[in-house]
Amino acid sequence: MKSVLAIIPARGGSKGLPNKNILPLLGHPLIAYSIKAAQQSTLINRIIVSTDSEIISKIALRYGAEVPFMRPNELAGDMSTDFEVFEHALYWFSKHEDYHPDLVVQLRPTSPVRTVKIIDDCIEKLDSSDADSIRIVTQCMATPYKMWRILDTNMPMTPLLTLGNVCEPYNQPRQKLPQIFWQIGFLDVIKPKTILEKRSMSGDIILPYIVSQDFAVDIDDLSSFEKAADVISKSKDYVHFE
Repeated sequence: MKSVLAIIPARGGSKGLPNKNILPLLGHPLIAYSIKAAQQSTLINRIIVSTDSEIISKIALRYGAEVPFMRPNELAGDMSTDFEVFEHALYWFSKHEDYHPDLVVQLRPTSPVRTVKIIDDCIEKLDSSDADSIRIVTQCMATPYKMWRILDTNMPMTPLLTLGNVCEPYNQPRQKLPQIFWQIGFLDVIKPKTILEKRSMSGDIILPYIVSQDFAVDIDDLSSFEKAADVISKSKDYVHFE
């Protein structure tokens, strides 16, 4: 059986919306939705929370996750990266437990709209491939071929993208332009060597998993809590609590 480690990164110092990782969503702390998703997966067999917060740690333990270490303060700042957090966790496990997972799953607490089927599909898809990682994407609501760069409002603006031999793509019907996707953050599946050897959270070969725009809910203010609650309440397919 493959060893699949879920890492839920949850620092305590959110400034835009204080304590957002533990604010209630439909009666449960936000972080609990990521823990529940990992618990319901048929392929994830270890779940940890990487946090610098004692409060978050206690809540994570209460909902059934492990908190084997407290994240160092230098990895819990506004500018700390996912790579630093995941590299720290993998090195910690190697040093202290001689534990080396086959795959690593990132479940961000701030993106609670997800299904267990997608989690398991992505794990299986990456495990059976030579890719470095898999990311969730959805179709862009607006095409970047009609977007512009403005460096100075008194100077001409320039197109964000060009398109081969197509003249003035910003003047073309949307249907004639390439379909473009953007990544959403509720799930990443990564091979550990991508992090430890390539020193990247994605690597060079990134597989897509396409979902509908309904999944694109990122918690960053109170209104997004309301949106997440509305979306989750409409379908039993999403991870939620009975």
